[in-house]
Amino acid sequence: MTRFRFKITSLVVCIIFAFMAPCYAADLSPTVTYRPSQLTAKHVAVIFNQQDAKSVEISQYYVAARNIPQQNLIGIDLPADTHNNISPERFEQIKQSIESKLNPDIQVIVMVWSAPFAVGCNSITSAMTLGYDAKQCENTCGVGKQSAYFNSPSLQPYRDFGMRLSILIPTDSVASAKALIDRGVLSSFSVNEGTAYFLKTKDDARSKPRERFFPKDLSTVQSRKLHLRTLNSEFIMHRRDVMFYFTGQVSVAHLNTLNFLPGAVGDHLTSFGGDIKPDNPSRITQWTDAGATGSFGTVSEPCNYWQKFSNPQVLLSHYLAGETLIESYWKSVAWPAQGLLIGEPLAAPYQKLMLNPEPISNPNAE
Repeated sequence: MTRFRFKITSLVVCIIFAFMAPCYAADLSPTVTYRPSQLTAKHVAVIFNQQDAKSVEISQYYVAARNIPQQNLIGIDLPADTHNNISPERFEQIKQSIESKLNPDIQVIVMVWSAPFAVGCNSITSAMTLGYDAKQCENTCGVGKQSAYFNSPSLQPYRDFGMRLSILIPTDSVASAKALIDRGVLSSFSVNEGTAYFLKTKDDARSKPRERFFPKDLSTVQSRKLHLRTLNSEFIMHRRDVMFYFTGQVSVAHLNTLNFLPGAVGDHLTSFGGDIKPDNPSRITQWTDAGATGSFGTVSEPCNYWQKFSNPQVLLSHYLAGETLIESYWKSVAWPAQGLLIGEPLAAPYQKLMLNPEPISNPNAE
């Protein structure tokens, strides 16, 4: 089985050494590679709960929206009283049932339900992709297991790593789930002029771990029509151009005032963001309900290791290269056992290479 060594892209190098690298003064376009995703609809399996009418409706909508082959639509039986967190033993039965129905082309598993979202201290997306990690649950604040897929150049995760990348489409609201799917599909049609927001907040425990990966303020990626803003602020509000948004807070204020562009992603470093129960004020579904196309958070207490959350510079480097949302997010998390990924997996707003882009101004300069 092929294994790739960790390799930081040129964009990542520029961001890491922003304070000393002349390439970071203005436009970073020359440092951005173009390696578009090879994932297509035939590589996606959609798993739904036959006992849940919302799961059935949303999964059928998704298959139609993405032209996913009907044989890739797989129903399983989850009782109505299935808990948010299930046992490793119960999960193993579900996993075996799903895998027995997958054909060799499948590289992405989309689970369409809100519960279960956790397996012990693991998220269901990490357990489905990597298997249940019992050692992490001995000490949830302990060091995690390194993902071989972290920042990998691979465009074939199952061929290269034996990994089928998984993601959850929550079903609490049928309308919200369908809108999420629509945004993912729409993201492929054109590149919108947008902004990536990186916030340094006063919550040091949640903000400091990722600040080393934030770019210098007011840089651009002209070829992707993207502005980069690194702000000392607790939140942003009334912005109409949000493509990326990374922050550290228990919960994120004013999300409902923002306009997220198709394919946009956002997350906040905190404990239990991946606990997507409706009464959790930290839940990451608030991002997708507000208009983001993907988000990520942990289902158990991780402590504030940056490796257990998305690395913004790695995520951007792969997303801007033309990879999909699911590839970019999975590649951005070094220790993924506790992290839940939600969203529309095939969103790829930068998959089409822009030739001779028009220069962009920076209307957000402050």
